[in-house]
Amino acid sequence: MGPPYVVGVDGGTEGIRAGVFDLDGNALAFSSCAYATQYPQPGWAEQDPDAWWKGLGEAVREAVSKSAVSAADIVSIGVDTTCCSVVALDANGRPLRPSLLWMDMRSAGCAEQVAETGDDALRVNSGGRGPVSAEWMIPKALWLKKNEPELFARAHYVCEYQDFINFRLTGRMVASVNNASIRWHYSTTHGWPVSLLEKLDLADLQGKWPQEVVALGSVVGGISAAAAQHLGLPEGIPVAQGGADAFVGMVGLGVVNSGEMALLTGSSHLHLGLTHDRHLHGPGMWGAYPDAVLPGLGVVEGGQTSTGSGIAWFRRLVSGACLT
Repeated sequence: MGPPYVVGVDGGTEGIRAGVFDLDGNALAFSSCAYATQYPQPGWAEQDPDAWWKGLGEAVREAVSKSAVSAADIVSIGVDTTCCSVVALDANGRPLRPSLLWMDMRSAGCAEQVAETGDDALRVNSGGRGPVSAEWMIPKALWLKKNEPELFARAHYVCEYQDFINFRLTGRMVASVNNASIRWHYSTTHGWPVSLLEKLDLADLQGKWPQEVVALGSVVGGISAAAAQHLGLPEGIPVAQGGADAFVGMVGLGVVNSGEMALLTGSSHLHLGLTHDRHLHGPGMWGAYPDAVLPGLGVVEGGQTSTGSGIAWFRRLVSGACLT
């Protein structure tokens, strides 16, 4: 046996990336696997959850191979993903339809319905003044129930990319405190948004959500035999809980103290700050989300949706053209 190593995975919008690291955080190798986004109608964006799983296996295997580390020396794996990429699954974790990707805006009307409830759970939306984004979990789930009621009724789980991957890795269906706090209107201080769901005739959604919430970095479970074979890793190694890619990125940037802020750019741009006041709410910001990244701290948020994706679209549009 050699020294221990870990695998970190980022499930992004364009593809999934895996890296092999030593326990001091030094990177040995990276690999990525792209997957497609489908746009069946204007404002809609979908991905195949099975493509995430396939890409995970390919990226992890290639990263370990490039690192020249023995797979037997990998002692843990952790995954972060895009946030509010909502999936409907059967009891065995099989997708019932393509995911509604985070940038999917079909539920804009449902988001307005959520805002109109005036429920106290909306305090994280600019102190209750709104807006509520069509990106978030509850508007997407409401759209599914209103527009695909038979599928919604058949869904055993309605969850996120993060939860789907962890379920495939471990067989445990759990939510991340990060995703649930920032996009599901869950709160470590107030619990699940029961009254909000009731006002929307969506109380049955709570039973389809993962029933356990796991903190960032905590162990979800051991990697199953089937997952170990898929990834080429040892069976039983612990899977650490991840969350939304940008929020997990705060830790990677060293933004871990009250009063600090991170600027993260990618498919969207996010400004994320930490505060000791876990109940700080007000116009012009989202949050504070209590304990969403680190225990005892709230997270406040601002940003621009799809800015990076818009730049990527423009680059593809003019690729090869001569701009003057």
